[in-house]
Amino acid sequence: MRSLEQPDTFHLSAAIGWLGLGKWQEANEELEKITPGLRAHPDVLEVRLEIYSKAGKWDITAEIARALVKIRPNDPQLWISLAYATRRMPNGGIPLAKIILAKAQPLFPKEPLIAYNLACYECQIGNWKVAWKWLESAFDLGDLKKVKLMERTCCAAGIRRGHPVRHHPRRVLLPTVGPILFE
Repeated sequence: MRSLEQPDTFHLSAAIGWLGLGKWQEANEELEKITPGLRAHPDVLEVRLEIYSKAGKWDITAEIARALVKIRPNDPQLWISLAYATRRMPNGGIPLAKIILAKAQPLFPKEPLIAYNLACYECQIGNWKVAWKWLESAFDLGDLKKVKLMERTCCAAGIRRGHPVRHHPRRVLLPTVGPILFE
């Protein structure tokens, strides 16, 4: 595929800027100004992936992520995005997202976000011991401070050596931190 040139690079940059401001509709409008034959360019698709994710259009987000994984199979973030969108799309769910990350994990054995997301998925379906192993793996692989911060936002925070802590639909009670509220 040919590379993007002006004015298409300008529209792509503008779309990224709109996303940075939280304006996904305006970002989408900017991408529509790109030459039609270049709208399937991987750089454009990555921005489009973010737009549809922000819009909550998970089926389209998953479709774009799937296409990007085929184009750029060595990018672990694309696999994570595909799993994330698949989990949330209609007829998706945790089992399908787990399958995606199970395929990605051997390709990226040192990627802490894959291990972390697998921990979250296992936790959400009640596989506490497996979840704990994935969470420990994420701690071993990643920046300990970043993984600990992520832990607070996931059900994996409810894992304590294979024993769940009390859960509330919008709150997890951590043994050392106390309640964390989810909006």
